[in-house]
Amino acid sequence: MLYWVMYDISDNKQRNRAVKACKNKGLYRVQKSIFLGELNKNEKDELKIIMERLVDEDTDSIYIFPTSSDFIYDTDIIGIGFDKELVSNDVVSKFI
Repeated sequence: MLYWVMYDISDNKQRNRAVKACKNKGLYRVQKSIFLGELNKNEKDELKIIMERLVDEDTDSIYIFPTSSDFIYDTDIIGIGFDKELVSNDVVSKFI
């Protein structure tokens, strides 16, 4: 299943750990604090556990949203879309 992972983490060290966790799970960075990619149930559960350890529940938020390829293909992007510095053209074409 495809998942969007979005976060707002105030601590730089914890935010860098969130980036590393997402990349280690094979997710693609589409914006500085937004990742997209396929995860099986175990991978999603592992990522959730990692993220729970990073979040300060008083100041931070992390969202892990399931989606389907049907919704991705029906996505409208307004403005510059994916940051080409963060996402290669191959990845963009894979999802859009």
